[in-house]
Amino acid sequence: MNLSGANTTHVLLAEDDNEDYYIFSVAIQQVPLTVLLTRAENGELLMKLLDEKVPDILFLDMLMPCKDGQQCLREIRANKKYDSLPIIVYSSLDDLRTIEFCYREGSNLYAIKPSSFDELKTILERILTIDWRKVMYFPTFSDFVLNPH
Repeated sequence: MNLSGANTTHVLLAEDDNEDYYIFSVAIQQVPLTVLLTRAENGELLMKLLDEKVPDILFLDMLMPCKDGQQCLREIRANKKYDSLPIIVYSSLDDLRTIEFCYREGSNLYAIKPSSFDELKTILERILTIDWRKVMYFPTFSDFVLNPH
């Protein structure tokens, strides 16, 4: 998966926990794709990094300092600049209320942090091989305008 057309997929991971970041970074290196991984340790840094360069895909933790994942999700989806950005919530929270909130606010997928390294590799490979351009539909203005002629 690579929305920019280059051979490298730019993945931005918003994750404050060093151990979770390390495990994610090792697992993503074992996925058979070329990935550039960038990290945002908190919600404020995430928004700054997004403003500088939109990645191909965002993995968003819900429990972060400064701005939590819910605040970031709302802010990202409120900005049309990020309409085509696939947002994968990547969280240890597995309650229905949080999951429903994330989908309602515009996340594209909700992935619960797995308990094993092999499960994480499988999840990452599945997510990164989705052609998000085909899954995400963004109608143009002409899709909404009926032309009587």
